[in-house]
Amino acid sequence: MAEPDDSTAATVAAARRGDAGALDRLFRRFAPVVHGVLLGRVPRFDADDLTQDVFETALRRLPELREDAAFPGWIVSIARRAAIDRHRRAGPVVEGEDALERVGSGDEAGVRLDAARALEAIRALPEAYREMLMLRLVEGLSGPEISQRTGLTPGSVRVNLHRGMTMLREALSMATQGESA
Repeated sequence: MAEPDDSTAATVAAARRGDAGALDRLFRRFAPVVHGVLLGRVPRFDADDLTQDVFETALRRLPELREDAAFPGWIVSIARRAAIDRHRRAGPVVEGEDALERVGSGDEAGVRLDAARALEAIRALPEAYREMLMLRLVEGLSGPEISQRTGLTPGSVRVNLHRGMTMLREALSMATQGESA
């Protein structure tokens, strides 16, 4: 695990005391992480809604958090459970339906279909790689930001990103070969 971030712990402590500014800072800092975790598991429209729900749950359950520095991992676990709960309530989802609903015409349609295929390929990856790639590619976080916000060591983040990208390239290459055959 990465070293605890004192600023995160201090912000969580302030949030526990009811500091609205601290709550806002936590949301701005961790919303991209939560959203990225959710995007790896649910369609975008659900991820957007669930991100807000995750923070509402975290606020309500903040007194249960034992160590303020554990907030990054704790909120990610809340996000994972929220996605699982959404799947249980919603039933099966047709792969890519979220992206395909938004497909336009011409070049834009091709780009959106490519993005939908890439998202489907990422969602098929093992969880550790899927989360890292969603945070890096979709949410735009750097390796050090991912490390700091997930609690993983920088080395673990680099390895997971590298392995995930390798698996993603292979999956997309196989999909492209399958289309041209």
